[in-house]
Amino acid sequence: MTASKSSRARNARAGAQAAARNAAKGGSAVKNGSAARTGGAGTATRDRNGRDQARNGAARTGAARTGAARTGAAARAPRTLEVRDEAAERGPAPWLQITTLVLALAGLGVSIYLTIAHFTESALAGCSESGLVNCTKVTTSPESYVFGIPVAVLGLAFFVFAVAIMSPWAWQSARREIHLVRIASMVVGIGFVLYLIYAELFTIGSICLYCTSVHAIMFVLFVLTAFAAAVWGLKPGVPWKLIPARQSG
Repeated sequence: MTASKSSRARNARAGAQAAARNAAKGGSAVKNGSAARTGGAGTATRDRNGRDQARNGAARTGAARTGAARTGAAARAPRTLEVRDEAAERGPAPWLQITTLVLALAGLGVSIYLTIAHFTESALAGCSESGLVNCTKVTTSPESYVFGIPVAVLGLAFFVFAVAIMSPWAWQSARREIHLVRIASMVVGIGFVLYLIYAELFTIGSICLYCTSVHAIMFVLFVLTAFAAAVWGLKPGVPWKLIPARQSG
């Protein structure tokens, strides 16, 4: 009886020890599995981080290359500088401005004299009164009036305007309208001169030296104005322009 109890006690202790050993082995296996899984996840995370860093590095390198390419293209591109063009600001050549102003003043002077002679009915100094050159015949003919206004008065008004439009201030103006009005007035003036020349030669049959001098002045003004428009344009007073900058190296 006593021997049986002792055997059963030893067996129980042996079973408990075996169970304890099995439990310890199971815990180690669980721990090893968890560690393996944790280590695998950490490795995968590190791999993904490495790939992301590689991609970011490649993107930064590409951006740097693109920036360098843009910088090089900007350096190679031609640059321009805005500079003051003093020649353009002054308008046409000074000789043309002075010549047109002097001609306009001369035309104004002759027109004033013709207007005074018309209203005072006095003979024009130095002008013949017979033959082809007959100033009185021309200045007293019906063709010396246009719409009831004496041609001398129309000429006076035109040359008052011409003096203003041919002044250096008007030539150097940056307003396009002034230059358009100038050339338009010259076209109208030369057209009227052609009509008067036709009337003198084919209707009246005589010419007036003073009138002819005004016609000549008008013709020269027309030619110079057209020349200025062709060479300097209709807005010669533009003060700025763009020129290429010098490339260094």
